[in-house]
Order: sequence, then structure tokens, then C-alpha cells
Amino acid sequence: MNPEVLALAADLSRRGRPFVLATVVWRRAPSSGKEGSTALVTPDRRVRGWLGGACAEPTVIREALRALEEGSPRLLFLGPPEELAARGREGVVTVPIACQSEGALEVYVEPMLPQPHLVVIGRSPAVGTLASMAGALGWRTVVVDQGGLAEDYPGADRVLTSLELSNADVSERSVIVVATQGHYDEAALESALGTPAAYVGLIASRRRAEAVLGYLRDRGVADAQISRVHAPAGLDLGRVAHEEIAVAILAELVRERAAGNLAAAPPVELPAHEALDPVCGMTVDVASAAYRSTFEDTTYYFCSAGCLARFDEDPARFVASVRGT
Repeated sequence: MNPEVLALAADLSRRGRPFVLATVVWRRAPSSGKEGSTALVTPDRRVRGWLGGACAEPTVIREALRALEEGSPRLLFLGPPEELAARGREGVVTVPIACQSEGALEVYVEPMLPQPHLVVIGRSPAVGTLASMAGALGWRTVVVDQGGLAEDYPGADRVLTSLELSNADVSERSVIVVATQGHYDEAALESALGTPAAYVGLIASRRRAEAVLGYLRDRGVADAQISRVHAPAGLDLGRVAHEEIAVAILAELVRERAAGNLAAAPPVELPAHEALDPVCGMTVDVASAAYRSTFEDTTYYFCSAGCLARFDEDPARFVASVRGT
């Protein structure tokens, strides 16, 4: 894999950003794509790496975004229209490309969706257990312990010592659990409520939780913010040990995620308006189309300069084929 693509993939994964990894698994010359070529496609339609030329890349981007939206990988066959039927089979998306080339490609596109992001604040047996269990599930876990060391929490991806949660990459898909056990509940919870986290939980007794929330209310924290707090956090298992409290919290978070309340990734914006290239039959995103031509008060869109040039030589011929006349 391209080292730059690999490094970017690692960075996006660490920060919980979704992307699609596209790999050329087969090609037939004169396609410019090479077997093993990889590229990374992000939701903003940017491509890092190399897959192929002007005909292949827009199609791969479009199908990559669809794979990201649906959360499922797919194999693409891009080739001459007359080969599509023979190549079509379950799990394969066939796309015609006929831009002055008899080349063909098969590209595997795999969406990489971020795992849940858990931030645990505090120092207690529950913190270590929660970080370990979440890590075992593949969740990205950050522990915020003002006096902690990385070796104290082997299940965590990172250990921070500051309540400045901007360093924890908190987003609207993050989960924050305050487990400070009375040491600095108020400061930790106020910091957590200053983020867009999808879930904010406080480990405390009901009486202690009411006192903490009352303190924040007296400090001017809005009721709308205070209502975000799950307190006591976790499923109600009665009086249990610290480690079992961690189990109860993780069980609640798994339930919330299964119910769709903890989104794994932001929605993907698919092309709102597409058109068929009248020369090769490829689907073209109208908004981003670089090549277009107007004939008889109608605008036509093209995947490449080659298709545009062929159209302009005899537009009536291609328009007639599109209209079926």
C-alpha cells in the first residue's frame, strides 16, 4: 500500500473519521490503473492515492460514497458496455466505461467506519475496567486522569492529564463517562457538557448526582445542558462493586448504540443530481462535472474531455441515441 495512504488511514482512524479504502484488484490494459494501486476516499469526495484515469475515478468516488452510506463493501467492474452482462454476479457492481479505451478495472471499495469513541474521566477501579472492556470491543478509548500514566490503563488508546477535552477529539458521536468518585465531579461534568458528546454519564449515587447537578445549575449551566446527563450512569443493577458498575455502564452504551442513539458516522452527502454521459453512458455528477456542452437548449455532461470532443463533433448523432430516435 502507498505509505502516504496508509499514514492518512491511520490518522483518520485515530481521530474517528470515516473513509473508504479502494484497491485495484484486477486490470486489463490500456487501463491506467495498476493491480494493487490503492486510494483513500473521504466523504468530501477527495481522493488520496491513485486508482485510474478520468473515466474510472469519478465512478469509484460515487460508489465509494454509496458504500460508506450503506456501511458495506463492494467490488466494482468498470469496462466496456458489452462486457457488463458477463461480469455481473452477486456482490459486483458493473459500470460501463467506454472513453476511447478498451481497458477495464476491478476495484474493491471498503468503507472504514469509526468505532465508538469513549472518554472516561477519573481514577477508580471502574475507570480501568471500563477502558479495558471497551478496548476489547474495539472501541477507541481515552482516559482522562489528572495524575495518571499510560501504563495505568493498558486498555486505553490514550491517557490525558488535562480536563481540556479538545485534546480528546470529542465529537457529536463521542461518549463521556465521569467517574471521578467525588474528587472533582463538578469540574469534570462541566467540561464534559462543554462538548457535543452524544452521551454524558456520571457515576454517582442518586443523592450525590442531585447535588452535583444542583451545583452546576447554580453556576448558571442551562437546564437543557443538565438534562443531557445520565445520572447515575449505567443499567440499574443495585448495589454492586466498582468493576460491576463498569459492566452496567458498558451494557447501557451498547444498548444505546444498538438503538441508533450513538451514530457511528456522520451522514454521507451523495450526489443530488446525476446525468448520463451521452457518449459512453457513464453516470456523471452534475454539480462537479468539469465537462459539459449545450445543444438545442439542453446541457449535456461528460466524464472526460474525450467524450466531450466526440460529442461536439456530431452532437445530433449522440442526442438521437439518447432519445432513442
